[in-house]
Amino acid sequence: MTPTRRTVLLAGAAAALFPSPQATAAPKAAATQPYASYWYPDSLPSGTPGPGITWRGLKSWRADTDPDLAFNAASVPLAARFTPAPANPTARAGQARIQSLVSFGPTASNPSQGSATADYYALTHWAYIDELVFWGGSSGEGLILAPNAPIVDAAHRHGVPVLGNVFLPPVAYGGQLRWTRDLVQKDTAGRHPLAARLVEVAEAYGFDGWFVNAETGGGDAALGADMLSFMRELKSLAAAKGQRVTWYDAMTVNGTVSWQGALNGQNEPFFRTADDMFVDFRWSASSLVSSGRRAEQLGRSRHELWAGVDVEANGWNSSVRWDAIVPKDKAHIASIGLYRPEWTRNHLPADQRGPAAFHAADDRFWTGRSLDPSRPDGTDSWRAPAVSVADRSTVTSVPFASVFNTGHGLRWYEDGAVTSDAPWNHLGLQDRLPSRRWVVRTEGRRPAVGFDFADAWRGGSSVLVDGELDAPTVVEVYETRLPIGGDTVVELTHRTDAGAVRIELAVATGEPGSYTYLPVDSGQAWQTSTVRLTGLTGTVHSLGVRLTATDGPVTWRLGGIAVRDAIRRPVSPTGFRVTAASGGDLRLAWDPAPGEVRHHTLHRVLPDGTRRFLGGTCQRAFFVAGLKPEQGERAARFELRAVGELYTSSAPVSLTHPW
Repeated sequence: MTPTRRTVLLAGAAAALFPSPQATAAPKAAATQPYASYWYPDSLPSGTPGPGITWRGLKSWRADTDPDLAFNAASVPLAARFTPAPANPTARAGQARIQSLVSFGPTASNPSQGSATADYYALTHWAYIDELVFWGGSSGEGLILAPNAPIVDAAHRHGVPVLGNVFLPPVAYGGQLRWTRDLVQKDTAGRHPLAARLVEVAEAYGFDGWFVNAETGGGDAALGADMLSFMRELKSLAAAKGQRVTWYDAMTVNGTVSWQGALNGQNEPFFRTADDMFVDFRWSASSLVSSGRRAEQLGRSRHELWAGVDVEANGWNSSVRWDAIVPKDKAHIASIGLYRPEWTRNHLPADQRGPAAFHAADDRFWTGRSLDPSRPDGTDSWRAPAVSVADRSTVTSVPFASVFNTGHGLRWYEDGAVTSDAPWNHLGLQDRLPSRRWVVRTEGRRPAVGFDFADAWRGGSSVLVDGELDAPTVVEVYETRLPIGGDTVVELTHRTDAGAVRIELAVATGEPGSYTYLPVDSGQAWQTSTVRLTGLTGTVHSLGVRLTATDGPVTWRLGGIAVRDAIRRPVSPTGFRVTAASGGDLRLAWDPAPGEVRHHTLHRVLPDGTRRFLGGTCQRAFFVAGLKPEQGERAARFELRAVGELYTSSAPVSLTHPW
């Protein structure tokens, strides 16, 4: 594989987020920005690293001496998910799956906990993805890249495992065969120490395994045998920890690099040792058929083969032989390996990468030109994932809540008020988002539906419905499996910006579309309406809203939804402290309280008593940069809160830090 390795620039410094208990003296340790970890296997390049790059070897890594572990360790467990009835007749469950290889930033420049820009690949269409690869690695930075915590937390919330990347680059990209030999080295007992180290990293950081891509040429049969032995040990150790291993079709059993574009005798032993294999872009219709047949002869599924689809340069304009992978009129031949779908962000001009423009492009990529997965556009040459693959959902237990936070925004809102006017991104704060966007059922004209960043109830975004609404219109919001108890209620937080509209909660407990409609109060300001599920029993299968215009074109916002039995408030964290300080740069840490905590929020309390949002994180540590004293302020005061699944907050714990 020799596609362009595009540099993704991350604008601005990292977003500030932090907590504290009481006045502390500034620690002597310097506060530095934490980044996602990256390594060479063992030996380092000659010369000196470039600015902002740290060279280090994985062989010497230890969890107990990792200074950034608290910032990089994910906290959200991998959620189980279910497959509802597909949104359209061509989307199939249990056949082709999707692997997504994404570069969120340069290898050495992936902030551990977000950054101060909304210009970010804020992936939201998790419902179609079965495996995310945190793509990266380069000869000048490091070859092994561990995913950062926000991406793992967001993916896990949607039931998607995340793999780190082991990239041994082609010689043309600076690859050196000694790095391959470093990776597969053996100790005196004949074991592969770096296989164990990779599994230790994934366990400590909380992600789900490794994507191994050995593309450095010049090897021989002895090196091929060592790589196969390494992969067998890696797979055995990974499986014992519930981790996954994916092999990339590059190195052959002979130790040479020869991309096969198929499962055959040259790479079958590696496929046998892995959970699945990415089939290089050189595949053909016939090679995929033969590959699928060979996999099944091995007792494996043909859908454990990801047929590579390179969309880095052209996105939905890419020429893809879709019928060779996911034919419409017969069983799927293989699964889909999407290489670099962050094209949906990267192709936009740098000055036009606002969240709204990005999500419009991303929806077009994943849903198709119709922007409604229940009504695919049959004339669209781009066969969007929603056309072929059934969506999945993790919304299966009460309490459940969402404020439709996509993980980035132009400002931060709390209870409808702006508490920070700074742009930001942090995928760990992303909600479990609607899986099929957007299914709209109406006999009239379809309104525009999508995430909007001009206003929100909490976080950075809300759902905006805008149009004539010349007939009653149902907007499907969530596919669920939520049990109904005697005290179960649904809360909607919403606002009518233009026109007048009658609002009803749409609840389906049986067949798709078989809704019961329950009235909801309406008004011109943000309001939270509580709806009792009177007369309903069993399980909620689908939640939506029915809107009926009573005056003119309608602009209506949905800022939040919650399904609950009782209101629960989390317990406050403890031990809020500064662990390192350099002027206005601080590293903060705390001890989470027991019980359900979705994330933590950090505010700065200004001398006049107002609170300014600095950030939020699912971790127990955060870095804040560039703080300055207010006029006459001798110490900065911070407040830290735990936030529960229903977005209820704990009592704050405070900390002051002298300037």
